[in-house]
Order: sequence, then structure tokens, then C-alpha cells
Amino acid sequence: MAAPALSPVEKIKAASRRLRGTIVESLAESATGALREDDQQLIKFHGTYQQDDRDLREERRLAKLEPAYSFMIRTRLPGGVCTPAQWLVLDGLAGRYGNGTLRLTSRQAFQLHGVIKRELKETIAAMNAALIDSIAACGDVNRNVLASANAPESPAHAEAQVWAERLSEHLLPRTRAYHEIWLDGEKVAGGEEVEPIYGATYLPRKFKAAIAVPPINDVDVFAHDLGFIAIVEDGRLAGFNLTVGGGLGTTHGDAATWPRLADLAGFLTPEQLLPVAEAVVTTQRDFGDRGERKHARLKYTIADRDLDWFKAEIEHRTGFALQAARPFAFTSSGDRYGWSEGHDGRWQLALHIESGRVVDRGNRRLRTGVAHIAGIHRGDFRLTPNQNLIIARVEPGDRARIEALVETYGLDDFRAARPIRREALACVAMPTCPLAMAEAERYLPAVTSALDQLMEEHGLGGEPILFRISGCPNGCSRPYLAEIALVGKAPGRYNLHLGGDRKGLRLNQLYRENLDEREFLDTLSPLFAAWAGERRTGEEFGDFLHRSGLLAATILAGSA
Repeated sequence: MAAPALSPVEKIKAASRRLRGTIVESLAESATGALREDDQQLIKFHGTYQQDDRDLREERRLAKLEPAYSFMIRTRLPGGVCTPAQWLVLDGLAGRYGNGTLRLTSRQAFQLHGVIKRELKETIAAMNAALIDSIAACGDVNRNVLASANAPESPAHAEAQVWAERLSEHLLPRTRAYHEIWLDGEKVAGGEEVEPIYGATYLPRKFKAAIAVPPINDVDVFAHDLGFIAIVEDGRLAGFNLTVGGGLGTTHGDAATWPRLADLAGFLTPEQLLPVAEAVVTTQRDFGDRGERKHARLKYTIADRDLDWFKAEIEHRTGFALQAARPFAFTSSGDRYGWSEGHDGRWQLALHIESGRVVDRGNRRLRTGVAHIAGIHRGDFRLTPNQNLIIARVEPGDRARIEALVETYGLDDFRAARPIRREALACVAMPTCPLAMAEAERYLPAVTSALDQLMEEHGLGGEPILFRISGCPNGCSRPYLAEIALVGKAPGRYNLHLGGDRKGLRLNQLYRENLDEREFLDTLSPLFAAWAGERRTGEEFGDFLHRSGLLAATILAGSA
């Protein structure tokens, strides 16, 4: 029986000479702001995407100009931790080479937007000089590893951060292509490089990992290919519950694609984390679908073969059996704003950064304000999986000075912002994402205001509710876990999903398709009325929709 045909991307990877391709030659071509087509795939493994300004496409087409190409660079930053000095370097690069903003992503990484081709290498080299790289921030490899953003809270949180860093390093590609191309490293001489984990063509598709520390599920651990839930017993980290096979990307109208919550697979000790992670990755390497990229994520490998088969394969590769999963409980998935004291007597301050966009706009001069804080801060910064920023490990004597800067530069809006706005997530979408079908980040302020007004009309003003919006069905803002989500279908039109929960344990459901703003507000209005009139004390919107029968029952992640 003939082997199934490989997808075009698989052929590009196979011919790439370990991710080198012709990137060097593409960068040298001055007649265009773009890279060669195959190289546009390969640079993702180096942490950058080619994009163009879609707002200008038609204007430039009429002027017979090529699109306004630029590049987005994404960092690899396990657990989202960076020093004040690193923040200042990235801030400077955003002003010198980028579009004047820093974006904090839902994967606890930075994105620099608007870097043009001739300045791409210099920008990446400057990041590396500050000990921040972009290796494997994108592409068919393990991407930035998420970890609970509250590492100063307890010793267990701090241990989880250490394991996130170890996991990220362990699953890095070993090719020297990144160092050769961007850092002028010496070319590999002699024999062929070896990729002991990934092999010659890496993974069939992207791969995402996260470490959660209950009771906060800020990483949305069940949305990941690979997850570890920290189990703390008698004040120490006893080990981790393993989750496998989560993933949220889907395609409109394609029943063969769907969002999926990860399965709870068992318990392992801390020392077993790396071998188990490697076994999960290599199993997906060997059995994932390399013919159809829409079917290439680990969730489909497990759905096709079943969890028992997958666990047996992991245990065969590691040489030990997983233990039974241990009890855990999540209470929320959001960030806790304001000041809190850590286990070491130092403090942290969680700030709300709408859509993760650090920018000076009007009276809210966020970028300038954080840069001033970085100039005096002696701890570190933590990017949260909810696109927010934590000023962490603040010395008690520095609190007053930092608080004054927060107030001066408008970084304190978390104190006045309505709950629906504070908890919302949005992907970048227009104008730079080539996959976006509708607005997300730019629409977020207006749509949250409209939803808040509708809630006011039903006596629900100020009630917490988890809302997320995505410009396309790929789900970068993790919309399929929200109580209310809008997923872009066309300019100004969205699919409405309802019924997720606030703990990251339940997928929502497609409720109505292809709605404009008036239509989805009209659809929500009677549901809000029912919630206001029939809910039990403290009952959240997603839970009410299921208990009332307005949505069909669904299974929570981790339940029997």
C-alpha cells in the first residue's frame, strides 16, 4: 500500500536543510519586501511571520505597488518572565524598528509588529544580545511554554516556572540554522546535524504546552496539546497530572475539524516530566497526519486512535507507567488584579493591558509608563496568558514609587474597568493577520461597551462574564472556552458561541452563525433576561445556560 501523499509544507521542510532553505538569499533580495514563498514557511520556525497591511492592500494594488510587507517577531519566553533590562531593549526595538507598540500575547510572549525585511536580521540580533530569542516561537515544533504567571506566590509556583524553562529548553530544535542566519554563527561543518527529538521534518503541525498551578487555570491547560497540572501536597510539589490532546483551532464549515479539550492521562513525578514530554512529542512526530494539515494536531491523533493506545505508547517509550491522576480543583482562569504579597515578602502588581497592546494612546501612556517602571524596578516582569502584565518581586520599599508611576501613566484602569472588559481576550486580527476574516483587537473596546450596556439594561451591570473574540476560527484568543465568544466569519460578521465556563474546563457551543452586531446583541438579550430572572445565587452565565436547558449538557474536562 502506497504511503499517503505529503502536504506541501512537509516537502518544504524536507528540502530545507534543517530549516535553512534560501532565507539568506531571500533577505538579500532588495527588489521586494517579501521573502520567497518556501522561506515564508521556514521563517516561522525562527519566530517570525511575513505579513502585510491589509488596510493598504487595495490602495497599493491600484497604484501598482506590491503589498506593504512587514514582519512580526515573536519571542520565546517560558512562563512569560523577563527582566526590566530586557523589557527596555524590546521597548527600544519597538520604537526603532517596529510600529511603536509591544504586544503581550496569550502565550506569554512578546510580539513586535511592523519590522521591515532589511531590518529583520538586526532586530533579531539585538533581541538575542539581550538574551531573548525567537527560536521555535512559531512553526511545527513545541512553541512557547506557558506557566502560571504567579510564580512569586508560593514555592510550588516558583518550581512550576523552573520546569517550564526546562521543558522549553529540552524541546528546542537543535539545528544551528537560527544562529547561522540571524547571529552570523559558524556554519556546521562535516556531518549532517541530528534532531534527536524532532527528526528530519519536525512535527506534523504546531505543538503547545502549558503548566498550571491550581486553583488558578490562567494557562487554560486543557486547551493544549500537552499539559501539566501541579499537584501540591503538604506544601510541596508532589508531581503533575498529565493532560494530552487539547487544541482549539477549527475551520468554518468543516465537520472534520473541531476544538477539543485535553484528556486527563495520569500522574507523574517531577523527575518524569521531561521524559514524558519527549515521549508525547515523538509519538506525535511518528503518528501525526503529515498529509492533511487540518488534521495534523495531536488532538486528532488521539481522537483517531484513542487515549488508551496513546498512554500505552507513552509508557512504552518512557519505560515506566503513569500513576492514577490525583485530585485537583480550579476556581478560575482569570488574573487577579492589584497588589498581592508573595511567599518571600515581596509584592506583585497585576495590571490590565487591553488586548495586550502596550501603546501610548491619549491619557493612557502605557508604553512610556512601563518603561519608566522598568528603569527603577529591581524584580522582574511576568506576562500573563490573559495578555496582562505583572510587575513581580517588588521590594516593599519600591511599592510607593511604582504605584505613583502606574497612576501617572494610566496603568491603573483595572480599578475602574468593567469586569467584561477586564477579562476579555482578543487576537490581533486586522490589519496584519493574513487569516483574519473580521476585526478582533480593534473592535474589542466597542463590542465590550455594547455588551456591558446590554447587561445594564437587564440589571446585570458589573457582573463578571468571560468574553473572547477571534478574527478567524483558529482560536488564538482561546474563544471556545469563553462564556460568550465571537468568532470572525466575514467583515463585521461573527459566529456566536455560548456556554463555556470561567475555569477553562468546558467548551462552549456554536449558537448562531454569521451575525452582525445588532443581530448578536438581539440574540443575547433574551438570554440575559433569563439569567437575570432565573439564576441561582452566584450562578455564572455559562453554568446557567446549561442548567436551564438553553444549551445541551456538555462534559467538563477532567470529569469521569
